[in-house]
Amino acid sequence: MEYIKNITHESIVNLCDLVEIKEGQIVSRTLAQNGAVSITLFAFYKGEEISTHKSEGDAMVTVIEGTGKFTIDGKEYILNQGETIVMPAGKPHAVYGVENFKMLLTVVFPIK
Repeated sequence: MEYIKNITHESIVNLCDLVEIKEGQIVSRTLAQNGAVSITLFAFYKGEEISTHKSEGDAMVTVIEGTGKFTIDGKEYILNQGETIVMPAGKPHAVYGVENFKMLLTVVFPIK
């Protein structure tokens, strides 16, 4: 059984190549999803956004290409390639494409 999917196992891959920027869209590719963790790649077209919402788990984002704006509990953060931020569980947050950008999102959920 594969716990991590939609990515070639035992092979070197470039995460940026696994999601494509598409005009006017947010593209996602789920790599893992279960009750403990969610790992998803996203590609944002410039100006696209995920509106304010909350998560039950801590959400860690790493920008892998471009620049994104992350609003956490009303405070804005601009992240560039290679930068990471944690959006704490229960705090409202939103994501906006300052320019075309790609990110890796890992959410760790509480044990129930």
